Amino acid sequence: MKRRQLINYAAVSAGTATVLAACGQAGDPTVAQSDSASALPTIRWRMATSWPQSLDTIFGGAQTIAERVRQMTSGKFVLEPFAAGEIVPGLQVLDAVQAGTVECGHTASYYYVGKNPALAFGTTVPFGLNAQQQNAWFYHGGGLAAMHQLYADFGVINFPAGNTGTQMGGWFKREIRSTSDLQGLKMRIPGLGGEVMARLGVNVQVLPGGEIYLALDRGAIDAAEWVGPYDDEKLGLNEAAEFYYYPGWWEPGATLELQVNLDQWNNLPSEYQEVLKTATYEANLNMLSQYDALNGAALQRLLDKGTQLVAYSPEIMTAAEKAAFELYEENASSDATFRSIYEQWKQFRDEVYAWNRVNELGFSGFVNRANA
Repeated sequence: MKRRQLINYAAVSAGTATVLAACGQAGDPTVAQSDSASALPTIRWRMATSWPQSLDTIFGGAQTIAERVRQMTSGKFVLEPFAAGEIVPGLQVLDAVQAGTVECGHTASYYYVGKNPALAFGTTVPFGLNAQQQNAWFYHGGGLAAMHQLYADFGVINFPAGNTGTQMGGWFKREIRSTSDLQGLKMRIPGLGGEVMARLGVNVQVLPGGEIYLALDRGAIDAAEWVGPYDDEKLGLNEAAEFYYYPGWWEPGATLELQVNLDQWNNLPSEYQEVLKTATYEANLNMLSQYDALNGAALQRLLDKGTQLVAYSPEIMTAAEKAAFELYEENASSDATFRSIYEQWKQFRDEVYAWNRVNELGFSGFVNRANA
């Protein structure tokens, strides 16, 4: 029954931002907008998030959604974001949305791969799609429709609502030169990236952002990944570990999302549904732009404070890539839902990689060599 209730979402048009004004009445458009808005109900929702409020980029994604929804509905549809732990712990947002404890939540789908490993595709998977490719898959490659089908089984509908871009490869208390150095290492890393690291010998742990610094500083873990220089600096991870690795091969384009209880979604006026989709679309693009603008300067500050920037060795990268696709094939052979999404995703990946080898790599390879 949940699948039949699902509202298909293929793309967001530019016109949705003015949906409340489009009442089709003659006369003063200001009066028309007021009349249209006054006929709509006043609704207040709570939005649980997985983020500490101190991280203005990620928590800011939830705030962007709330502010744009408020503005576009003249204050009649209000979403109130709550930091991790204020309503539910940061890694239990999906549970709260599914149960109806809150109407919606801002989180990362790969936190919940224990419920279904295919949920990882809603955020990112190792050696997968970068941010631009991920958005192409979601909005024009069938990815979001596939995730909607998956989430319908949980009584939830999801919308991309933020992207960090390609992340960094984490903080380590000691240098990691080869796969043998990973054996027994205790590392905070979620999602399928964590499963790949486990196959390489790592003792994987999953912690919310607000708990990473203390665990790393006190030696409960030996390494941790979060996002990138700007957020990692805010969390103080450079004070707990010296070696900063790149690239974050497990998160080449991590998408955050708004999860909405499906019954609550279906009960929304269509005007509010369109407003909410537009707000998440804006948050998705805005967060990526914000990170790209902030991370370069933040990385330089970290280096000035003594951080050691280190590239993963080709041995580790090759071993991780091999382990990742072995994991995908195993999941696909044992789970029909995973197989359905994986096969569609992999075909899209092959096609967009082939195109980007020509346009993106052709350009970036030249300019980076010229400026080296």
